[in-house]
Amino acid sequence: MRVRGVRTLVGVIDRAGLADFLRRRRELLRPADVGLPEGVRRRTPGLRRDEVAQLAGMSSDYYARLEQCRGANPSEPIVAALARALRCDLDERDHLFNLAGLAPPARRAGRHIRPGLISLADRLTDVPVLICTDLHEVLWQNALAGIVLGRQEHLVGLARKIAWRWFTEPASRAISPQEDWPRHSLAQVNDLRATYARRAGDDDVVELVHELLKHSTEFRELWERHEVAVRRFDRKRLLHPEVGMLHLTCEVLFAPEEDIKVLAYFPTEGTDAREKLDLLRVIGTQNFRATT
Repeated sequence: MRVRGVRTLVGVIDRAGLADFLRRRRELLRPADVGLPEGVRRRTPGLRRDEVAQLAGMSSDYYARLEQCRGANPSEPIVAALARALRCDLDERDHLFNLAGLAPPARRAGRHIRPGLISLADRLTDVPVLICTDLHEVLWQNALAGIVLGRQEHLVGLARKIAWRWFTEPASRAISPQEDWPRHSLAQVNDLRATYARRAGDDDVVELVHELLKHSTEFRELWERHEVAVRRFDRKRLLHPEVGMLHLTCEVLFAPEEDIKVLAYFPTEGTDAREKLDLLRVIGTQNFRATT
C-alpha cells in the first residue's frame, strides 16, 4: 500500500502518486489563471488535459498517459515543464520531482519560475515576453513571443541557450539584419561575462563558456576582450516572414535573485511595430483555432 506524503526514492517513480498529483493540480487551475480563454461547454473542473499539455509543450497523448499511470518515465525537462504549466511553487515542484523518481533541482530561481511571475507575464498579451535564466535559456514564453521569435520548448542541451545558438548555428541569425550581428554578438558576450564573474565556478556557466570557446572563433575573440556589461535594455530589429521588419525595444526585468530575467519586447516609438504585432496576434489566434 502506498502511503501518501512519504518521500519516494530517487530513481523509483510513484506512478499512482504522480498521476494523482497532476490531476489534482490541473483541477485546481482555471483557464484564466494560466492566460487561456474560458471557452464554452467545459465538462471538467479546472484545466483540460490538452491545455496542460499545450502549456508544457508536449503532446496531449503523452500527458494523458502520465495521468493514466502509463507510458515512459518523464525526464527532468518534462517534469520541470509540468511544474511551470501547473503553477507549482518550489515545495510542490520538489514533490513532483520526487514522485517522478528524480532528484529535485537546486533551489535556484533560474530553475524555477514563481507562479506569480508567470501570472504577471501572462497579462502582457500584446507584446512578446520571455522568461529565461541568466544564461538565456528560455523557460517560458507567451503566445506572441512564439509567433515572433519561434517556439523553443523542443530544444535540448546547450541548444536551449540563446548564446550557444547564436555563435554555433548560423541559421539562428536569420531573424536579425546582418549589419546588426556584430552588435548583438558583443552584447551576448559582455552579458555572459558578467554572469560568469558573478557565478564563477558554477557548472552550467563553466560548461557554456568552455564549449563556446572551443567551437566559436568569434566568441573566443570577443571573450578575450574582458568587456563586461549586463544587458538591461536593447533596441532590436527583427525580420519576420509575415510582416517584414519589426522595430522592438527590449526591456529586461530582473527577479530579486537575479538569476532569472523577464524580457519584454515593446514596439519602438515612431515605427509601425504596434500594428504589425497586432496583426501577428490575429494570425496566431486564427492558427490556434484552426488546429484545435
